[in-house]
Amino acid sequence: MRLATLLASGLVLGLPLTTAAQDVSLPAQLRQRVAAEAAAMAPALVATRRDIHAHPELGFRETRTAKLVADRLRSLKFDSVREGVGVTGVVAVLKGGKPGKVVAVRSDMDALPIPELIDVPYKSTVPGVKHACGHDGHVSIALGVAEIFSRMRADIPGTVVFLFQPAEEGDPDGGLTGAQRVLDDSGLATPAPSAIFGLHVMPTLQAGTIGVNLGPAMASSNRFTITITGKKTHAAYPHTGVDPIPVAAQVVSALQTIPSRMNNAAEPIVLSVGTIQGGNRYNIIADSVTLTGTLRTLAKDGPERVRGLMERMLKGLTEASGTTYTLDWPVGNPVTFNEESLAAASVPVLAEAVGDRARILAPPPQMGAEDFALYQQRMPGLFFFLGVGNTEKKITAMIHTEYFDMDETAMPIGVRALAGVTLDYLFRK
Repeated sequence: MRLATLLASGLVLGLPLTTAAQDVSLPAQLRQRVAAEAAAMAPALVATRRDIHAHPELGFRETRTAKLVADRLRSLKFDSVREGVGVTGVVAVLKGGKPGKVVAVRSDMDALPIPELIDVPYKSTVPGVKHACGHDGHVSIALGVAEIFSRMRADIPGTVVFLFQPAEEGDPDGGLTGAQRVLDDSGLATPAPSAIFGLHVMPTLQAGTIGVNLGPAMASSNRFTITITGKKTHAAYPHTGVDPIPVAAQVVSALQTIPSRMNNAAEPIVLSVGTIQGGNRYNIIADSVTLTGTLRTLAKDGPERVRGLMERMLKGLTEASGTTYTLDWPVGNPVTFNEESLAAASVPVLAEAVGDRARILAPPPQMGAEDFALYQQRMPGLFFFLGVGNTEKKITAMIHTEYFDMDETAMPIGVRALAGVTLDYLFRK
């Protein structure tokens, strides 16, 4: 199906990206070499992806995947390979043959607690666990880039740090995400990159297209827990206690006025309460109610601004009712934000990877979140989307579903794109 038809039908999310024309810094000879090697390794990319897909591992449990990665990088004669970074991450350093900048390439490795319901030869062998977000493809693509770079290291002006990160989806037992653990473990401290690049497969984009956002690409994500405390009593005598349940109901309703009445409609906010738990018997007034939910926003100052509004509402409602409250607000993921100059400079390289400038799309910013954003708070970074959908092959299921799969013909494109933008950055003056 032609791109124009897909755009008109709404099957591709995004319109062709418009930016000022820029030159590619990466020499033509090296661009051609990357393209040829990426195409030649297509069968190996598929084999690696399918092996990882069949053996999915949850966050901070990616021991088999990490060993596969570390063994491969050592076989490529990397200068250093460090395992156990941020629990199960792998950080490897490749020094080029010429002096230059330091740049990082990041891939995530973890799977999701979702059953596999598609019948494919590489179906998950772990009950209830599936690579439903494409991280198997990310690992394979990043390893492909590492292999190409190892062969051409004499021509590379600078140093490339490859980061294979655990637990992008979060700790299954709660706690910090993989990116924060990696940073806390000084995973990117020595040598310290001046920029970082990463990608994510996206089935809403057709294979053969790439999505790039100049500015916000994915929303911030904050999880919150609100506890409303009253006073337990017999339900027949509510006046002798303090009932937190109607207060909790008022809180849920009041919170919805933040995105609908207290926020600029041009700056999207999603504020959702996901659970409400309170009481243990039909004829007893509960002593407390706990609400949990999530906030998503594309504004960098959004989380703190919304938190302030929530505190104000909670204070007023609980004081008026005689209840008390606590608001727990763990560290979340900030907005995944592509610095415009870095993103715009990468567009010509990405266009070469897909063969047509019109196949570089500007998708709407996603309200999902990515802990890649934590790296972007320390250095400029580019995070782009690799199209892996194919309506003709009926590969249309969304990520985080039991039926997700990818069109594997996109994987060499991913290698060429990720290798290209990384090298182009190193060659850029």
